[in-house]
Amino acid sequence: MADMNMLDASDRGLSSGYMMWYRFSRNPAAVIGTLIILSVLVLAVFAPWLTPYPKHVGAVVDFRARHLPPDTAHWFGTDKAGRDIFSRTIFGLRISLLLVVGVLGISVPVGAVLGLLAGYFGSWVEKLISGLTNVMLAMPPLVMALAVSNLLEPNLMNAMIAITLLWWTWHARLIYTVSKSIASEDYIEAARLAGAGPIHILFREILPNCIPVISVKTTLDAAFVILFGATLSFLGFGVKPPTPDLGSMVADGRQFMPDYWWEVLCPGLAVLYVTLGFNLLGDGLRDMFDVES
Repeated sequence: MADMNMLDASDRGLSSGYMMWYRFSRNPAAVIGTLIILSVLVLAVFAPWLTPYPKHVGAVVDFRARHLPPDTAHWFGTDKAGRDIFSRTIFGLRISLLLVVGVLGISVPVGAVLGLLAGYFGSWVEKLISGLTNVMLAMPPLVMALAVSNLLEPNLMNAMIAITLLWWTWHARLIYTVSKSIASEDYIEAARLAGAGPIHILFREILPNCIPVISVKTTLDAAFVILFGATLSFLGFGVKPPTPDLGSMVADGRQFMPDYWWEVLCPGLAVLYVTLGFNLLGDGLRDMFDVES
């Protein structure tokens, strides 16, 4: 009888996993988003070997090749210093992904833990964490990031710090809402009566039920982090040249519009491409996990 129960549980798990994958695979937008993100990851990881002019990532100057239009030698044309824009765009995608990993790698765990604590314990813990979250959410994100970036030297690390100081709040608010509703479920009370401690209940009972919403939120947030980082660089408070950042590349090229349009259009389309991929993937995960909007 025990073996039959184990088989039934296994079958239910396989059936549930198959249904989630079926919903995801039947969503064309989700599949396209996945392919876009995979292509960006391949380009970013293997950038030194895939780009035709990897040395153009640095402070290389070739005035004989300034402002060349797109052709077979330079797919995205060249910039004001004669550097290949395609090579710099690929490395710019790598910078954007590093920013996503750095920001969300810190803000998601911090926000999730704080949200779990506030939702489960309630009382003064809930008031303290909710109060801090509300204060941070009341600050305009761009203004806060600009203030932090203005105090620190503009570079990738400081751009991560500026964005991370704000990003954990949305995850804390989301996980707080979900965990608070789960904490009142009967099986949580049963686990508590069975002698399970708070750590076990938080990370073995409540957290697994938060994984779907965390996955969807994190994927969608990746697009916003890339746009936010590009905005900081565009305004001069993010990654500084000659390091190739998509936002700073657009800022450098706008002074030559409309004559040399490719210097703005190509890195701008790269931002659109990667953010579109994360948004489509997030929508697919939402359908797969059946998460309410």
